[in-house]
Amino acid sequence: MESQTVKKKRGRKPKVRDYYEDAAGGKRGGGAGEGDGGGMRERAKSGQQQPVDDSYSRWKNVVPVIYDWLANHNLVWPSLSCRWGPQFEHGNHKNRQRLYLSEQTDGTVPNTLVIANCEIVKPRVAAAEYISAFNEEARSPFVKKHKTILHPGEVNRIRELPQSNRIVATHTDCPEVFIWDIEAQPNRHAVLGAAVSRPDLILTGHQDNAEFALAMCPAEPFVLSGGKDKSVVLWSIQDHISTLATDSETTKPPGSGGSIIKSNANPSEGNDKPADSPSIGPRGIFHGHEDTVEDVQFCPSSAQEFCSVGDDSCLILWDARVGFSPVVKVEKAHNADLHCVDWNPHDQNLILTGSADNSVCMFDRRNLTSGGVGSPIHKFEDHKAAVLCVQWCPDKSSVFGSSAEDGLLNIWDHQLVGKKKEGGPRTPTSASGLFFKHAGHRDKVVDFHWNASDPWTVVSVSDDCDVSGGGGTLQIWRMSDMIYRDEDAVLAELRNFKSHVAECPSWQ
Repeated sequence: MESQTVKKKRGRKPKVRDYYEDAAGGKRGGGAGEGDGGGMRERAKSGQQQPVDDSYSRWKNVVPVIYDWLANHNLVWPSLSCRWGPQFEHGNHKNRQRLYLSEQTDGTVPNTLVIANCEIVKPRVAAAEYISAFNEEARSPFVKKHKTILHPGEVNRIRELPQSNRIVATHTDCPEVFIWDIEAQPNRHAVLGAAVSRPDLILTGHQDNAEFALAMCPAEPFVLSGGKDKSVVLWSIQDHISTLATDSETTKPPGSGGSIIKSNANPSEGNDKPADSPSIGPRGIFHGHEDTVEDVQFCPSSAQEFCSVGDDSCLILWDARVGFSPVVKVEKAHNADLHCVDWNPHDQNLILTGSADNSVCMFDRRNLTSGGVGSPIHKFEDHKAAVLCVQWCPDKSSVFGSSAEDGLLNIWDHQLVGKKKEGGPRTPTSASGLFFKHAGHRDKVVDFHWNASDPWTVVSVSDDCDVSGGGGTLQIWRMSDMIYRDEDAVLAELRNFKSHVAECPSWQ
């Protein structure tokens, strides 16, 4: 049982570092590393790290060619989750947007939920030579810490509430789900002995730890969770809504609208006692899994329909309107544990699953039947290690991303499956449907998120602290539009550019 617990932990427990930086950016001395810290650093320098280093070097050489923009940010502490918040400022050459990030510390200071302000450079603005000239061990000038919440336990998962631009939910190593009003929460300093912040609402119902499986409903203010108790739990925070977000709220700067969470305490008293926070019980507890539930997702158009995956290799579809048992249970969706699931917001028949068998499967729910082996529409295979995260692209219905423990974030288009390019067949090494590989991380990519406010822009975090000289790496990137645009349109643009160059007078 102990080995299973270690296996399922998707991030590492941080080592006590020789130095760490506080919120202001200053360095303070720390003790020498404990345990295996020195050995891990030595292994990072050894030959087993060489293939990753070679791949990373090749990737960095082509950054100016295949990316429209890229920002590299060396983290102080490892992060297990990253999510985009609202965009709050529009400029001529760049926009400003909130970013939610976790910090998984070593216990010398509290774990934190970080709200950062990011500058997102607009398409075709950044110079090619600039985006590749970054220092892997430096903080990015495009990412600035705005507020810190001292979290009760490490932050394993962050999800934002679509109905309000100021509410997020978090999962930690406990049965409860924490709800935060990030604008009402005071800014705290992560120092030794500091009391943790108090959540604005606590969701109860799990009987064992719920660490990763967490989702917010796009249609209504509902929350979904899964855990080690093998159950899926559904809540509505409707009873705690004081003022619902209006359509105009999404255009206001963060903090300009009222909270959707009722305040039961005087903020001046301090938010340092999670046990004193208001709490609500579940709308329903759903049973059908035989092992830990690893991920959950709502149907994009319904608060009553959702799906879940787990370590029992099952994909389960639920409908709260018909009871607390599975509507459809695919007994063998993969040949190993399932880590992640996502439901297509453009085509609600399509569901993605990612697994420890290194593959991503795409299912059509109209074809699913309970029992037996699942029959996916297609199985996407290219990763060389367990898939940790899958997500559909908000900008094109057939495109999705997958990140894995092999350090890669692959971008796929299922409409390309089986298609051959002009001039001959695909090369034997190219996976069907794969059209872009983000290879900027040097260890497992634990989370990523498409930016719904800035097309084709992605934030991703990796657990590569042994080679990055810090707590891991956060990258914000956008591939060149010549990669995903219609091929005829790209060729026409290149021909126009060639003609323009030919007509330019020679200055020699």
